[in-house]
This record gives sequence, C-alpha cells and structure tokens, in this order.
Amino acid sequence: MPLAPNFPVMLRTEDGVRIDAAHTPSARTDVGIVMAHGFTGSWRDRTARRIAHVLSGYGGVIAFDFRGHGRSGGETTVGDLEILDVEAAVRHARVIGYPKVAVVGFSMGAAVAVRHAGLRGGVDAVVAVSGPARWYYRGTKPMRQVHWAIEQPFGRWVARVAKRTRIARGQWDPIPVPPHEAAGLISPAPLLIVHGDADTFFPLDHARQLHEGAREPKELWVEPGFGHAESAATPELVRRIGKWISSNFS
Repeated sequence: MPLAPNFPVMLRTEDGVRIDAAHTPSARTDVGIVMAHGFTGSWRDRTARRIAHVLSGYGGVIAFDFRGHGRSGGETTVGDLEILDVEAAVRHARVIGYPKVAVVGFSMGAAVAVRHAGLRGGVDAVVAVSGPARWYYRGTKPMRQVHWAIEQPFGRWVARVAKRTRIARGQWDPIPVPPHEAAGLISPAPLLIVHGDADTFFPLDHARQLHEGAREPKELWVEPGFGHAESAATPELVRRIGKWISSNFS
C-alpha cells in the first residue's frame, strides 16, 4: 500500500530554530496529531513515515525533526529545549485549522511530549510510547551507549556522521523537570502511556513511574513482546493508539 502523501513545512521555534516538518492530511479534519520521534530519528525515516500513514486514518499528522536532527537546525539538548519544537508543531496544527490536537511521542519524543503537555499545556491528549520517566538512566546497555554518544566527543562525532544528529556540548543547567514530575501537570488532558515488556532501553518501571506520577485521566498499556519505540511499533498497535485518540475526541 502506498504511503499517504505529505507536504513539507518549515517551522520556526520561539528561540529561532528552524524545524523541518511535514503535514499528512486526513479525511478527519477535526483532529491534528503531532508525531515526535526518538533520539537520532527523523520524520523522513521509512518507519516513521509508515506510522504517520497509519495515524493519518485518525487525524491529520504533523511530523517533524527535532532540533539537531536531520534537516532541522540547531543542536539537540536531548529532551530539554525540544519542548519548543513540539510547541511549534502544535501551533502549526492549530493555525492550519485543527481544533483538537494530540501529541504522540516515541522514546525521547515521549519524554518531550509529556514535558511539553505538563509545562506548556495547550494540547488535548498525549501519548507516550517507550518513554523514560527520569533522567540519567544507565541500567541497560543501549542506554549506556546513548550516554556515550551524548557525553563523549567521539560519540558526538559518530552521531553527527552516522545519524545526522548534532548534539549540544556541556551539561544541563539547570536540570530540566523530569517526565514523571511533568506527568502530574498534564491533567485534565488525557495521558496514554504505552510500554513493552521487551523494551531493551527502558524497563517497565519507567512506565509505571510515569503512570503513578500522572493524575486522571490516564491509562497504561503494557504490551507483551513489544520492544522499543518506532522500530517495534506494529500497524496494529498504532491503529489502537489512533482509536484511543479518536475515543477522546468523539
């Protein structure tokens, strides 16, 4: 099945960063879905485009590259200033006419989606897939590799060359509000947390901590055999997420 057509868009954040994005229209014109990718990802990746295609059955999709990723400007702060990128995408969704806007984030994008909804507001539903609850987690081999890429000069060079991801140097100052604390500020917008019991990056306690930190309305889906983020998300799971969004906007 061919993918739904998308229309390139260039956004600009409040702090002046250019954000490469695309709009995939939908037959349902009352719902906009902002899709936030994981670390080193891109809306142009085939996997992300397939997810956007499925989600477009439930609303128009605004997919974008975070700062420091792909064709967007700037450097990634790995979850801090990225809330401004989501804000730019949400604002665009409103400007082009979507009265209801949901944000669906994967991994780093899930952390940013939760933080954006809690700290900035202005969204009608949030879905966090495979997201961390807290910062500096190094309990799995993949996350130790991520920290190497972020913290070491050679690691940042590898990320830039191999993944087209430009990482800001230095440490956070101040440390951003962690996702599990921001989750408590999202209500009354509904929050859906989706996590796999086979996630090799973040174990299930991250999902449970997010869920415990949030207020109603909230849901937690623990998916048997589901791995991590976009690469493991099946069309069936994405359709279920789309139906959950629709159920909150009926």
